[in-house]
Amino acid sequence: MAGASLLTLLDDIATILDDVAAMSKVAARKTAGVLGDDLALNAQQVSGVASERELPVVWAVALGSFRNKLILVPAALVISAFIPWAIMPLLMFGGLFLCYEGFEKLHHSYQHKPSLDKPSQKSDAVEVERKLSRDVADLQTYEKEKIKGAIRTDFVLSAEIIAISLGVVAESDLMSQFLTLSVIAVVMTVGVYGLVAGIVKIDDLGFYLNKRQGEGFLNRVGRYIGLKLIIAAPYLMKILTVVGTIAMFMVGGGILTHGIHVVGAYIEHAAVLVEQLDYIGGLLKMLTPSILNALFGIVAGAIALAIMSLIQKVRA
Repeated sequence: MAGASLLTLLDDIATILDDVAAMSKVAARKTAGVLGDDLALNAQQVSGVASERELPVVWAVALGSFRNKLILVPAALVISAFIPWAIMPLLMFGGLFLCYEGFEKLHHSYQHKPSLDKPSQKSDAVEVERKLSRDVADLQTYEKEKIKGAIRTDFVLSAEIIAISLGVVAESDLMSQFLTLSVIAVVMTVGVYGLVAGIVKIDDLGFYLNKRQGEGFLNRVGRYIGLKLIIAAPYLMKILTVVGTIAMFMVGGGILTHGIHVVGAYIEHAAVLVEQLDYIGGLLKMLTPSILNALFGIVAGAIALAIMSLIQKVRA
């Protein structure tokens, strides 16, 4: 009897794991878009720190991401079980926060852009001197702020990933839901921050390859690739900064338009209309929702920033 019970238990476990694997695959496919935005945002968030501190910063943010998911997975299960109607309002609040942070970055960049009536060389020299004059305490504060900002952004994106995954397993039992969400949380975190670590260390890889000695074919190819990586690294980080900001508006705006059904319906209708165009209809249908979500996110972020600025002035 004991042997039969053990075999039955093992069979039940195998069935559960098989279901979890299948649901995890579906959830991973549905969250792939958010994963791309998560990658761009986090690579952009941890850029700008000293080279020797890049991996420690990525590791600190990854640990923060794991802590986020340790909070989000049980919270998602509790909310889904007792107050499922609260999921969408919470997601929309997170989406609005992303739009706010994205627009605040744009506003900050506009306020601090170099003056046109000053030579760019002078502006660059002043910026370099300012950076070099920072003491250790300032650099530590800057690094901590970077980490906090990245973890805050990760919290919102992780919440969306968990919510999407929860929708896939909504009809399953509690154990299957918990295991699936846990698998998605671990795989997404390891995957995202592994890629982020690779991206921020591209320049170091370039320097390593460029130092290869010898006149052999492989050494010459290595030096050539290393030089190209060194040249490309700053441009890649600038691109990631732009893509990361756009991703904030796309993800945040997408969450908001999904929650505001009227706006979401108009966006879907616009995608159907542009599909009728010859030759480029299919491409426009694919791009239109993302563009309109981003535009909605920019407007929402501007309104949120205006309200927060007004509140701060009233308090002052």
